[in-house]
Amino acid sequence: MSKKNNIHPSILKIKKEIIDNRRYFHKYPELSFEEYNTSKTIEKKLLDMNIDVKSGIAKTGLIGSIKGKKNGKTIALRADMDALPIQETSNISYKSVNKGVMHACGHDGHIAMLLGAAKVINDQKNKMNGTVKLIFQPAEEGLAGAKHMIDEGALDGVDEIYGIHLWNYQKVGEIGVKDGPIMAAADIFEIQITGKGGHGATPHGTVDAIVVASQLINSLQTIVSRNTNPIESTVITIGMINGGYNFNVIADRILLKGTTRSYTSKNRNLIKSRMKEMIAGTEKMFGAKIKLNYKNGYPPTINDKKCSENVLNAVSKVINKKSFEPYLSMGGEDFSYYLEKIPGCFFFIGSLAKDKKPLSIPHHCSHFDIDEDSLLIGASSFVRIIEDQLS
Repeated sequence: MSKKNNIHPSILKIKKEIIDNRRYFHKYPELSFEEYNTSKTIEKKLLDMNIDVKSGIAKTGLIGSIKGKKNGKTIALRADMDALPIQETSNISYKSVNKGVMHACGHDGHIAMLLGAAKVINDQKNKMNGTVKLIFQPAEEGLAGAKHMIDEGALDGVDEIYGIHLWNYQKVGEIGVKDGPIMAAADIFEIQITGKGGHGATPHGTVDAIVVASQLINSLQTIVSRNTNPIESTVITIGMINGGYNFNVIADRILLKGTTRSYTSKNRNLIKSRMKEMIAGTEKMFGAKIKLNYKNGYPPTINDKKCSENVLNAVSKVINKKSFEPYLSMGGEDFSYYLEKIPGCFFFIGSLAKDKKPLSIPHHCSHFDIDEDSLLIGASSFVRIIEDQLS
């Protein structure tokens, strides 16, 4: 650990425990809403700390509660628990033993950081004015576990919420914090195009679904280039085109699948409305029938200004830097549901080893791993936030 980093002394004392916890959860990963062993293990560790626990929330989620000596506001700290359906290819000693499942996004580290922070916060609760809720959430990876937790009361009585993502797009020792949008809305869509098939030698009697699809794909890209503000990042990606029968057959059906990404609700709604308008126009132009099935995914993750300032003040005590610029991503994150309900901040802890090249170990790859010094930085950041806000 660099001398430039001021790891919280109490976190430093339990360094081995934090790392051991992370390696245990990495070795025994579980998919979304199947985190039974993970949840039971966390519950036991919290109970061993004499922390009150409520389990079985949103199936496998749980919430620990630490009450200070005096009353005050309630702050939630969140860690997601689920792994991904990926076969791990690393040769590390704590490699996943569950076939086809691995922690390839850092959630094992998120659990370990929050458990470490919980131990320190609980040890000094008599100095605390207020309550800390420890939210261990299932199913971040596409199944909106946060929304289920909220529906079952996870935010009841909570004033602010903070969450960390270990981030291999930044080196260990770097922290990314900003107010406003930090992760994108992530929506998906399907477009079914129905034309009129026929022989390739007699196109004049057909409605060529491939030509219709080509025109529509090109048109949709102009939403980003000509309808949205160029300094407000948006993405429309067609990731799948399926259709056609043979070299001499004009296709009567084409299926397109894709995703849209945006940092603001305004652009999210604009993309959807312009897609509908372009589809209607393309239908008239070619005489085809086009059906859009648009599904909202996670909303944009938008940090509260004051809570972001709280994080900046806290992490500046952990990392001796003046700049905390995040490496922004158009990825989605269900922490956004919490931020729609109450003020909070979601921020990044750099976790790529300093000797590794950028993008050499990206999230969701089969050889994903982190520099475990990042765990101490993250756990210290959680502790400093609570000390600043509830002391």
